[in-house]
Order: sequence, then structure tokens, then C-alpha cells
Amino acid sequence: MHEQDYALNHTQVAQLEVSRVLRNTYGLLALTLAFSGVMAYVAQQMNVRHINIFVLLAGFYGLFFLTTKLRNSAWGLLSTFALTGFMGFTLGPILNRYLGMQGGAEVVSSAFAMTALVFCGLSAYVLTTRKDMSFLSGFITAGFFVLLGAVLVSLFFQISGLQLAISAGFVLFSSACILFQTSAIIHGGERNYIMATISLYVSIYNLFVSLLQLFGIMGSDD
Repeated sequence: MHEQDYALNHTQVAQLEVSRVLRNTYGLLALTLAFSGVMAYVAQQMNVRHINIFVLLAGFYGLFFLTTKLRNSAWGLLSTFALTGFMGFTLGPILNRYLGMQGGAEVVSSAFAMTALVFCGLSAYVLTTRKDMSFLSGFITAGFFVLLGAVLVSLFFQISGLQLAISAGFVLFSSACILFQTSAIIHGGERNYIMATISLYVSIYNLFVSLLQLFGIMGSDD
């Protein structure tokens, strides 16, 4: 009888913990996305030039590792906003480039709407079905190295259709990451809401930029 009560209490505690992480994650994610949007607007208004890829990588990974180190303290929240604010700032030049195209406003709005639809749809699917998506870990690992290799090749060689393939690959990769991370929160694989927020934010960022590239390429073909 005592063992049964203990099992019930343990289950209840686990469910409460999952609810807490989910609530904190989506609350922080909403705030960081809003802050990121503000920083993107600031960069647009300042007409910031396209940021060098090495500066982008140094800024992202530097702030990412800092946030990882501080994830269990209040300073982790500050570094989370620094990271997402920096990434939002890098969006400014990208948005200006597409908005300067013919039909660019439609491209940006379509990418934004599709990103929101994909994220909400995938999240709702996992939260509703509560399926364990841990089997995607192998696909995500392999996909990371494949995409990394493709990006490196694109830097040195001009191959027809490669950029389109990379963008499509990042859409699939980001979608898989959203499924995996949401499932990890539900099933106990992720208990730190700061790290969960960053993982989801990066997936949303990559998804949005990749959809921008896809819609931009398709629009230019017209």
C-alpha cells in the first residue's frame, strides 16, 4: 500500500515538474521571440549591413556556451536574452535584403506565417499525443553533419540547386528538433527551461531563415 502511494506521489511530482518546465519554457520563449523581433526592427532601422559569418558564429557560440554555463542561475536569463537579442539583430540585414526584392514583403510575411504554423502544429502534436520522439536523435545528429558539410561546400563551390537543397534540409532538420525538444520536456529528458527555450528558439530561427530562402528562391524564379 505504501509502495503504491509512493508511486502515485512520484508520478504526481513528475507531472507537476513537467507542467512547470513547459510553462516556464513557453513563457520565456514568447518573451525572447518578442525581444528578438524588437532587435531585428532596430537593425532594420539602422540599416545594418550583412553580418560576417565568422562574427555570427563567434557571437552565437560564445553566448550559447555562456548561457549553458549559467543555466542554473538568474544570470542565465540575462545571457538568454543577450543570445536571442543578438540573433534577432542579425535578422535585420536579412529582412532588409528580402524586403528590397520585388514582392519581398509577401515573402517575409509568408515565411513568418509558415514558421508560426509549423511550430504551433508540431508542438501541439507532441503535447496532444505525448509521443516519445527520442528516436529522432540519430536523424538530428546525422542531419547536423550533413548540413554542416553542405554549407561548407556552398562557401567554396557554386553548385546549382545546392542552396535550395540546404534550405529544404534545414526546414526538415528544424522541424525534427522541435519535435525532439518538446518530447524531451514531456518525458523528462529536459528539466532546465532555459536550455529548452534556447533549443526551441534556435530551431524557430533556423526554420524562419530557411523558409525565407526557399520562398525567396521560388519568388525569384517567377
